[in-house]
Amino acid sequence: MSTSATPSVLFVCVHNAGRSQMAAAFLTRLGGTRLQVRSAGSAPADTVNPAVVEALAEVGIDISAEIPKVLTIEAVRCSDVVITMGCGDACPYFPGKRYLDWRLEDPAGQGVAAVRPIRDEIERRVRGLLAELDIEPAA
Repeated sequence: MSTSATPSVLFVCVHNAGRSQMAAAFLTRLGGTRLQVRSAGSAPADTVNPAVVEALAEVGIDISAEIPKVLTIEAVRCSDVVITMGCGDACPYFPGKRYLDWRLEDPAGQGVAAVRPIRDEIERRVRGLLAELDIEPAA
Protein backbone atom coordinates (compact mmCIF):
# COMPACT_ATOMS: atom_id res chain seq x y z
CA MET A 1 0.00 0.00 0.00
CA SER A 2 1.30 3.44 -0.79
CA THR A 3 2.02 5.97 1.90
CA SER A 4 -0.44 8.32 0.23
CA ALA A 5 -3.16 9.64 2.53
CA THR A 6 -5.67 8.79 -0.19
CA PRO A 7 -5.50 5.16 -1.34
CA SER A 8 -6.28 4.43 -4.98
CA VAL A 9 -8.31 1.43 -6.12
CA LEU A 10 -8.65 0.18 -9.70
CA PHE A 11 -11.38 -2.29 -10.72
CA VAL A 12 -10.74 -4.21 -13.94
CA CYS A 13 -12.99 -6.52 -15.96
CA VAL A 14 -13.05 -7.39 -19.64
CA HIS A 15 -15.65 -4.94 -20.95
CA ASN A 16 -15.79 -2.37 -18.13
CA ALA A 17 -19.53 -2.49 -18.67
CA GLY A 18 -20.76 -4.44 -15.65
CA ARG A 19 -18.83 -5.76 -12.65
CA SER A 20 -16.07 -3.14 -12.56
CA GLN A 21 -18.59 -0.33 -13.10
CA MET A 22 -20.73 -1.59 -10.21
CA ALA A 23 -17.73 -1.97 -7.91
CA ALA A 24 -16.42 1.50 -8.73
CA ALA A 25 -19.87 3.01 -8.18
CA PHE A 26 -20.27 1.36 -4.76
CA LEU A 27 -16.74 2.29 -3.66
CA THR A 28 -17.25 5.88 -4.79
CA ARG A 29 -20.54 6.10 -2.93
CA LEU A 30 -19.35 4.42 0.26
CA GLY A 31 -15.78 5.73 0.34
CA GLY A 32 -16.40 9.26 -0.86
CA THR A 33 -13.34 11.47 -1.09
CA ARG A 34 -11.31 9.22 1.21
CA LEU A 35 -10.00 7.26 -1.76
CA GLN A 36 -9.52 7.46 -5.50
CA VAL A 37 -11.57 5.05 -7.59
CA ARG A 38 -10.96 3.94 -11.17
CA SER A 39 -12.39 1.25 -13.40
CA ALA A 40 -11.27 -0.04 -16.76
CA GLY A 41 -11.56 -2.95 -19.16
CA SER A 42 -9.09 -5.04 -21.12
CA ALA A 43 -11.49 -4.93 -24.11
CA PRO A 44 -14.01 -2.18 -23.26
CA ALA A 45 -17.53 -2.27 -24.61
CA ASP A 46 -19.17 0.70 -26.30
CA THR A 47 -21.66 1.27 -23.46
CA VAL A 48 -22.38 0.18 -19.91
CA ASN A 49 -24.75 -2.79 -19.66
CA PRO A 50 -28.31 -1.36 -19.36
CA ALA A 51 -29.30 -4.06 -16.83
CA VAL A 52 -26.37 -2.94 -14.64
CA VAL A 53 -27.49 0.70 -14.91
CA GLU A 54 -31.01 -0.35 -13.90
CA ALA A 55 -29.86 -2.56 -11.01
CA LEU A 56 -27.75 0.25 -9.55
CA ALA A 57 -30.56 2.78 -10.03
CA GLU A 58 -32.70 0.52 -7.82
CA VAL A 59 -30.29 1.23 -4.94
CA GLY A 60 -30.01 4.95 -5.68
CA ILE A 61 -26.78 4.97 -7.74
CA ASP A 62 -26.87 6.63 -11.17
CA ILE A 63 -24.18 5.42 -13.58
CA SER A 64 -26.15 6.24 -16.73
CA ALA A 65 -23.48 8.74 -17.85
CA GLU A 66 -20.54 6.33 -17.37
CA ILE A 67 -18.56 5.15 -20.38
CA PRO A 68 -16.36 2.04 -20.47
CA LYS A 69 -12.66 2.91 -20.36
CA VAL A 70 -9.63 1.05 -21.67
CA LEU A 71 -7.15 -0.42 -19.20
CA THR A 72 -3.83 1.41 -19.33
CA ILE A 73 -0.49 0.66 -17.75
CA GLU A 74 -0.63 4.11 -16.14
CA ALA A 75 -3.95 3.32 -14.40
CA VAL A 76 -2.38 0.22 -12.85
CA ARG A 77 0.83 2.06 -11.95
CA CYS A 78 -1.15 4.81 -10.15
CA SER A 79 -3.24 2.38 -8.10
CA ASP A 80 -2.50 0.94 -4.67
CA VAL A 81 -5.05 -1.86 -5.00
CA VAL A 82 -5.96 -3.55 -8.32
CA ILE A 83 -9.03 -5.76 -8.28
CA THR A 84 -9.58 -7.97 -11.31
CA MET A 85 -12.89 -9.57 -12.20
CA GLY A 86 -12.47 -12.14 -14.93
CA CYS A 87 -9.83 -10.46 -17.09
CA GLY A 88 -7.11 -13.00 -16.35
CA ASP A 89 -3.61 -12.11 -17.43
CA ALA A 90 -4.64 -8.96 -19.34
CA CYS A 91 -3.79 -6.78 -16.33
CA PRO A 92 -0.13 -5.72 -16.11
CA TYR A 93 1.71 -6.66 -12.93
CA PHE A 94 3.81 -4.22 -10.92
CA PRO A 95 5.63 -5.33 -7.76
CA GLY A 96 4.41 -3.59 -4.63
CA LYS A 97 0.80 -3.32 -5.74
CA ARG A 98 -1.90 -5.25 -3.94
CA TYR A 99 -3.78 -7.48 -6.40
CA LEU A 100 -7.10 -9.18 -5.66
CA ASP A 101 -9.17 -11.36 -7.96
CA TRP A 102 -12.89 -11.24 -7.31
CA ARG A 103 -14.54 -14.18 -9.05
CA LEU A 104 -18.03 -13.00 -9.89
CA GLU A 105 -20.60 -14.06 -12.43
CA ASP A 106 -20.50 -11.93 -15.58
CA PRO A 107 -23.71 -9.88 -16.00
CA ALA A 108 -23.22 -9.60 -19.79
CA GLY A 109 -26.35 -10.58 -21.66
CA GLN A 110 -28.41 -11.02 -18.49
CA GLY A 111 -31.49 -9.18 -17.35
CA VAL A 112 -31.80 -7.08 -14.22
CA ALA A 113 -33.13 -10.00 -12.15
CA ALA A 114 -29.88 -11.91 -12.75
CA VAL A 115 -27.77 -8.79 -12.14
CA ARG A 116 -29.23 -8.03 -8.68
CA PRO A 117 -27.42 -10.88 -6.84
CA ILE A 118 -24.15 -9.90 -8.56
CA ARG A 119 -24.73 -6.27 -7.52
CA ASP A 120 -25.41 -7.31 -3.92
CA GLU A 121 -22.28 -9.49 -3.77
CA ILE A 122 -20.17 -6.65 -5.16
CA GLU A 123 -21.54 -4.29 -2.52
CA ARG A 124 -20.67 -6.84 0.18
CA ARG A 125 -17.11 -7.16 -1.12
CA VAL A 126 -16.68 -3.40 -1.43
CA ARG A 127 -17.76 -2.99 2.20
CA GLY A 128 -15.19 -5.64 3.15
CA LEU A 129 -12.51 -3.79 1.20
CA LEU A 130 -13.34 -0.56 3.02
CA ALA A 131 -12.96 -2.39 6.34
CA GLU A 132 -9.55 -3.72 5.23
CA LEU A 133 -8.51 -0.18 4.28
CA ASP A 134 -9.79 1.06 7.66
CA ILE A 135 -12.28 3.41 6.00
CA GLU A 136 -15.70 3.77 7.59
CA PRO A 137 -18.44 3.49 4.91
CA ALA A 138 -20.55 6.57 4.28
CA ALA A 139 -24.15 6.32 5.42
